[in-house]
Amino acid sequence: MGRRLRVLGSTSDEGDCPTLYEIEDTDEILVQGERETTPERLAELRDVKPNETFVRVPRSLLVRYAPRTDAPRMRPFADIAPLFHSFQHSAFRLETRRGYATDRRSEKWQRWQAGQDIAAEPSTWLDNVAEQTAAGKRFERVRLLDAPATDGQRFLWDSAPGNLAAGEDIRYLNRGRAQEHRLRDGDFWLFDSRILARFAFDEDDTTLGVHITEDPVEVLAACQARDLAWHHAARREQATIAPADAE
Repeated sequence: MGRRLRVLGSTSDEGDCPTLYEIEDTDEILVQGERETTPERLAELRDVKPNETFVRVPRSLLVRYAPRTDAPRMRPFADIAPLFHSFQHSAFRLETRRGYATDRRSEKWQRWQAGQDIAAEPSTWLDNVAEQTAAGKRFERVRLLDAPATDGQRFLWDSAPGNLAAGEDIRYLNRGRAQEHRLRDGDFWLFDSRILARFAFDEDDTTLGVHITEDPVEVLAACQARDLAWHHAARREQATIAPADAE
């Protein structure tokens, strides 16, 4: 199976071209732009292979979105665990998937399927959230919702009151609206608008690891995604979640 593409950025308002993509788990960048067809320019190119082609992109695309560092290697999620205690002012999570294998494999999921109230269950995560927010720090999330909502999204919706009570600020954004505003897919944690941890998943929603980087281009893109999502997302009391049997 081929490597997936991840959009780095585009200078087109419509997002169709020109665009830079990262070929995930490689050090290669794919460039989308207008094909160069001017004979005089093509004649000046050197050492052209039969399978090569050439495109034109504005300099601003490379200045804004070309990575400044090597592609970060994938690391275990546990490597970012200390950041949930040591961050200075903000920890933001964007959740774009329709479900997570870690949720489905948990005992909490089984209790939820049995109809039990899972919102008030204590956890070390909630203890830390309460501790950090009491110190003036912010835990924030934006979760995408489909219509109808998936089981995974309804599970997180029903467990959210416990997170909110501990001090998290969780907001919700309809996937259609996210796509309308060209919010890029991809889960991440962003710490202090400085350290980015991008998630890697397999096709079964299992977390494979995280790519941790302080590359200013990647961090800026995550900050822009955070600001866009936060602006259009709604608080829980203002959001609606469509039941699984909704048409």
